[in-house]
Amino acid sequence: MHPKSVIPVYAGIGLRPAHFAYVLDNRPAIAWFEVHSENFFGAGGELTSILERVRSDYPISLHGVGLFLGSADGISLAHLARLQRLEQTICPGLVSEHLCWGSVGGRFLNELLPLPYTEEALHLMVERVQQTQETLGRQILIENVSSYLTYRHSTIPEWEFIAALAAHSGCGVLLDINNIYVNSVNHGFDPMTYLQAIPPDLVGEIHLAGFTRKAGLAAPLLIDTHNCPVDGEVWRLFQEAVRCLGPRPTLIEWDQDLPEFGVLHSEAIQAEEIMHGHCPHVA
Repeated sequence: MHPKSVIPVYAGIGLRPAHFAYVLDNRPAIAWFEVHSENFFGAGGELTSILERVRSDYPISLHGVGLFLGSADGISLAHLARLQRLEQTICPGLVSEHLCWGSVGGRFLNELLPLPYTEEALHLMVERVQQTQETLGRQILIENVSSYLTYRHSTIPEWEFIAALAAHSGCGVLLDINNIYVNSVNHGFDPMTYLQAIPPDLVGEIHLAGFTRKAGLAAPLLIDTHNCPVDGEVWRLFQEAVRCLGPRPTLIEWDQDLPEFGVLHSEAIQAEEIMHGHCPHVA
């Protein structure tokens, strides 16, 4: 495998169109980049050309936001074929999707919606993940999502569900630390319970991002907005994740209200300081 196909155990940045020109012109000292797969599904064209140019200098991870593996309608074969074509073109170091649904009856929602955590849903997800991995000819990572409701008939804790999914399907886990913290506040569980339930050898990548506190409500509600710096509580939970799991390739996600690239670079540096033991505590 070419060295630039391997995602190193350092911090990467989610690359968005607003920063394409900066990255191509300045070649910043970033270990790797992650992009949303669906943005590059067009055959050829300027966007694919830009990604290929970035790929010539940096390892790339493909992060899907639209396959909706848990949807009752099943996987869109056309979507999966486009992902396969992109994967073959870019040769990414990692490919990831979400533990979610987001379409029904041919209608697609702009949301990553949580599943009920039941044996039936687990069986469905195992089949869908295996189908995706067989089509791509590689392991994928599955990310835990943020949520704002729970299902009364869920019978499996979320952390046990995703660990079981990985064990039965052969996928890895993309552990989003921000989503763990958001859900722990929204649903009232100890985030350390989540971390300690995930076998370290299953985790292939970590995500860090910012959230928004919803004001004026009787109970705390955090929204996974990806439009601000990583919160101090999430940095502290990330430290615990590194202690429990060891360092993993870690991504800084920022999708809305994008700042200058240097702000993201500073967050990546902070993540690397925690990952590699140069930052004993977070203020």
